Amino acid sequence: MHTVSANGAHIPALGFGTFRMPDEDVQRVLPQALKLGFRHVDTAQIYKNEAAVGDVLKSSGVPRDEIFLTTKVWVDRVGHDAFIASVDESLAKLKTDYVDLLLLHWPQSEMPLADRMGALNELREAGKVRDIGVSNFSTALMAEAVSLSDAPVVTNQVEYHPYLDQTKVIEEARKTGMSVTAYYLMADGKVPQDEVLKDIGAKHGKSAAQVALRWAVQQDDVIALSKTATESRLQENLHIFDFALSEDEMAAIHALARPDGRIVNPGHLAPKWD
Repeated sequence: MHTVSANGAHIPALGFGTFRMPDEDVQRVLPQALKLGFRHVDTAQIYKNEAAVGDVLKSSGVPRDEIFLTTKVWVDRVGHDAFIASVDESLAKLKTDYVDLLLLHWPQSEMPLADRMGALNELREAGKVRDIGVSNFSTALMAEAVSLSDAPVVTNQVEYHPYLDQTKVIEEARKTGMSVTAYYLMADGKVPQDEVLKDIGAKHGKSAAQVALRWAVQQDDVIALSKTATESRLQENLHIFDFALSEDEMAAIHALARPDGRIVNPGHLAPKWD
């Protein structure tokens, strides 16, 4: 598996995401993912499964320094002390002294962005966090976050799939050396049924899902999160580095984007999107 380098961070290009994954699924599927070779694990405070992730990582036999671990601070951690305490709580649940990457989960919060970026920097200086980033930020907010941070911002984790054009966000990220981490790549189940993606996959002996994952990681500075509660699909998701899409195939997938392609858009959390 290749890695994406972003402002000094080296992030495995394919991650195992745990969004909406209850503890029992984490405990059943994540050990298999690690055995197969996944080394990038993504969780968040609001997922309510950090402790289960921590249990699996602790008992996996995989050295901690071989795993790239991401978690995210939720928007209700308001005030410096509450913010810092929430990260200490996350570390305790994850059974580790540090996370490789800590993100602000959404831009909207009663805690000013300057204060949240300051807290991220403080945690990094304390060694509790190796690198910092943001999630669901617009290009304007990305630029603001970068300007407010002494430490480099290494990623913006956003919804990204063939039906949503994120060109502006990706280009803005590249300007400052950031990566983009793509979530919701299966577009709520639309991708596996897409005829264009299935036809492209057939030419490579791959599934539509594998084509979408490959499309993401084949783009410079893009990291893909995959998620499945089905153990048999883990192997499929991992096997996306043994083929390449042609320029025409990449263009055909980009052409699937549409103006109403966004799926995740909670009004009380979302920014004004690009």
